[in-house]
Amino acid sequence: MSRRRWRPATLLAGLLVLALSAVLLPPASVASTATAGAPHTRAVPLTELTVVSEQVASGLRRPIALTGLPDGRMLIAEKNGTVRAYHPDTGLAAAPVLDLSARIDTSDNERGLLGITPAPNFARTGILYVAYTSLPAGTLTLARVPISAPDRVQVLLTQEHAEYGNHNGGQVAFGRDGYLYWSLGDGGHANDPFKSGQNLGTLLGKIVRIDVNRTCGAKSYCVPSDNPFIRTRGARPEIWLYGLRNPWRFSVDPADGSLWIGDVGQGLVEEINHIRPWQGGANLGWSCREGTPVFDPEQCRSGGRYTDPVFEYEHFMTESCSVTGGVVYRGSATPEARGTYVASDYCSTLAFAVRPKPTGGYESATIGNFPIQPTAIDADVHGELYVLSDLPGWLSRVRFERVQPASGGGAATR
Repeated sequence: MSRRRWRPATLLAGLLVLALSAVLLPPASVASTATAGAPHTRAVPLTELTVVSEQVASGLRRPIALTGLPDGRMLIAEKNGTVRAYHPDTGLAAAPVLDLSARIDTSDNERGLLGITPAPNFARTGILYVAYTSLPAGTLTLARVPISAPDRVQVLLTQEHAEYGNHNGGQVAFGRDGYLYWSLGDGGHANDPFKSGQNLGTLLGKIVRIDVNRTCGAKSYCVPSDNPFIRTRGARPEIWLYGLRNPWRFSVDPADGSLWIGDVGQGLVEEINHIRPWQGGANLGWSCREGTPVFDPEQCRSGGRYTDPVFEYEHFMTESCSVTGGVVYRGSATPEARGTYVASDYCSTLAFAVRPKPTGGYESATIGNFPIQPTAIDADVHGELYVLSDLPGWLSRVRFERVQPASGGGAATR
C-alpha cells in the first residue's frame, strides 16, 4: 500500500479507508503489500512452522550444489563435473549447460565439482565461479568460466590437498560487499591431522575472501585491504575466518551480508555459526574445540578467543552424521517465515530452523524433515527454497506451512 500525504480536509476519510482496508483485505493481498515494501508480516514462533517438500526433478547424478540465476533457472552441479539447468516452467534440461569433467578428480566420495555461483553481472557476462578438486591429485581449486566456453577456465586460487580425499569444503558465494567467499576443509582424515584449523599459514580449514574484479601483480584477484590477516606475519592474507573442520555449505544472508556456516563435526556435535560482516578474523575453534566442547587441548591457545556456534546438535549415538548448511529464507510465499535460517543433516534429514531474537541470542526448533540425503539447500531468484538429494538424484521445492505447536513444545534458545 503506497504512502500518501493527506490533506486536512480528507484526513478523516483517509483514516476510514485505511481501517476498512486492514479489515477487508484478504491474506494474499496482505502478503503482496509486504513484498512491495510495506511493513513486514510479523514472524511467527518457529514451533508454528513446518517444511513441506515437493519433488520437481529426478535423474540427477550425485547433485551437490545449486544456485539461482536472474532468468529464473536453477543451476545444479553434479559431482562428476557437469552442470544441469532446471526451470519451474520447463523442468530439468536433458543436456548439461556446462561440462568440466575432464578437469575434475572424483576419486573419493567427497571429491568432485563442489560449488558454483554466478557472477553478480552474470546476465551480461555469463561468468560462473566454481570450486572443485582438480586432477591429478585432488588440489582444491577456485576458478571462473564462461558458461558457454568450458575450455576458457581461469584458475584463481588453489590449495594442495593430496593426502586424504575428504574435508574439501567447496562452497562459493558472493557477499553483499561484492567479494567472493570460498570454504575449504581442514585436509581430511580425522582429528585435524595437519593441525590446519588453527594454522594461519594454510588455507585449509578456512573461509577466504577475495576481490575477483581486479588483478594484483601476477594474481588474477586482489586481497581486500580490510581482510583481517593482511598484515599478520606468516598468515595467508586471503583468510577471512579460521578454525573450521569441513564447512561443506555456507550462505550469505542477502539482507545483512552475514555468513551462516554449517561446519561438519568430528563425531560429537554438528554446528552452525553465524558471522556478521564486522567479525572478519573470527576463530571458530577447530580443532581446539568441536562446537563448544573442547576437542584437542593441545590446539587451544592461552587467552584464545573463540566464536561459539549459534546452534549445535548431537552427533554421537544419534541418526545424525553431517550437517548440511542452508540459507536464510527471504522469499515472499511465506512472509511469516522470513529471516529464518533453515539447515539439515545428511543422515537424519531433520529440518533445523534458527533465528536471531530481537532481544539478543537465538531461538531454534526442529520443523519437520527434508527428503533423503540432503546435500544442498539454496534459493531461487525469488528467494524460495530448493533442496538437492544426493544418491536418489532429486531436486525438491520447499515451502513452509503453519501448524499448531505441540502441547508443551517450544523453541530452544541460547
